[in-house]
Amino acid sequence: MSDKKTGAERRQHRRFNVVEGMIEPITLEMAADRKAQPAIMTDLSAGGISLLVFCEPPHSNNFEMHLSIPGLERTLIEAKIVRIHQKGETYSLGLAFLKIAKKVQDRIACMADDNADCETRVALRLPEACVRDCHFHSLCAKPVKAPHWKK
Repeated sequence: MSDKKTGAERRQHRRFNVVEGMIEPITLEMAADRKAQPAIMTDLSAGGISLLVFCEPPHSNNFEMHLSIPGLERTLIEAKIVRIHQKGETYSLGLAFLKIAKKVQDRIACMADDNADCETRVALRLPEACVRDCHFHSLCAKPVKAPHWKK
């Protein structure tokens, strides 16, 4: 008997599509060559990230990179490529994190949880879908988004 799930969700971490179905431009710096290149993050979780890149990805499966997005500036991550789809000069990459600071992983998990909670409040048409302590606020583009909260 196999422990592998078939047809069911196998991810261990909740993920979120970045900017609600839009794309988030980021700067990806491969630590091996220190060359920064633009990438487009399409989703993120505490366990990995999906990216669109416009040049051939590294030939090694494992590599270090610096990730910079609002709320997580210049974060060093070690990742491995788990999926590559190429269309012309564009590559869609699925990366699993191998090494990531626990506080960064926790922050991403909070962002994903807060986004899911917001989606529920929006679906229920609650009057205040946007809450003061939302960790996803810096990436949010929902119409219900409240101005930056003052602490």
